[in-house]
Amino acid sequence: MAKIIDSDDQIGRRLRLRDLRVFFLVVQLGSLAKAATQLRVSQPAVSRVIADLERILGVKLFDRHTRGVQPTLYANALLSRGRAAFDELRQGVRDIEFLSDPAAGEVKIGSSEFLMAGFVASVIDRLARDYPRISFPTMEGSTSIMHVALRERRVDVIIALGGRSLADEDFVSEKLFDEDLFVVAGLHSPWVRRRKIDLVELSREGWVLPPPETLAGASVAQGFSANGLSVPKTAVFSSSVALRSRLLATGRYVSVLPASMVHFAANHWQVKVLPVALRGMRQTVDVTTLKRRALSPVVERFIACAREVAKSISVPPRSKA
Repeated sequence: MAKIIDSDDQIGRRLRLRDLRVFFLVVQLGSLAKAATQLRVSQPAVSRVIADLERILGVKLFDRHTRGVQPTLYANALLSRGRAAFDELRQGVRDIEFLSDPAAGEVKIGSSEFLMAGFVASVIDRLARDYPRISFPTMEGSTSIMHVALRERRVDVIIALGGRSLADEDFVSEKLFDEDLFVVAGLHSPWVRRRKIDLVELSREGWVLPPPETLAGASVAQGFSANGLSVPKTAVFSSSVALRSRLLATGRYVSVLPASMVHFAANHWQVKVLPVALRGMRQTVDVTTLKRRALSPVVERFIACAREVAKSISVPPRSKA
């Protein structure tokens, strides 16, 4: 049975931050020898640290095997709570730096490629104008990947499509805006000269669509279904902003873009919203943070700026169904 360390004094004297850092590195690398090499100490020194932690806690932290070590369920529990403690300590240092220099700081942002190219870029640009020494490390990926990164504190905040159940107690989400989807074509497409188009007329065109397994792809499928159609078979499925932009520029393809992209980047993309009657193509865009994680003042400032930028989004006129 694990020993119970029941006072802050005992924890402070017996669990040292330096030893926890060694423990984290062993978990990350899966090897005492590799951890010793990275720390530039001997392997016996690393072994002593792990042995001391196991003695203090009264449990086995690693299973040894020929290829290295494997963390036990006790190690995973210590890793989860210990990482959170280190993160809060690191956040405290950043808060002190921010308070001493309110024009500097860091916001680690996770989002999709499309939201990065439109909405998130606009939020960063607005905030950076007033606070040019704020840095913005970003990470792109699916919502599920971003959730993992948020739990692991590799990002501070996620800007992503809503729609999935966030019953997970780890997260706090707030809707920023409703995101309509619009059918668009490049400026060289013959469709841009039409004043009214029925969606069925475009069913045989070349389409560039988000992958079906994504939230955006599911919304597009629902939109076609609501209009009595199936998703076109002559479609290129990709989440790549560059690929979609390049194909639209040929004038031979049509696509769907979220309202925020149309608002912030239509001129850059050189596309035009087509007068197509649509139903059922609406999503939400949420800002999500980690529950019970103290946000730095600069992250809170970023979220406040995101709320303001969200209010500025104007939705293009849509044809009536």
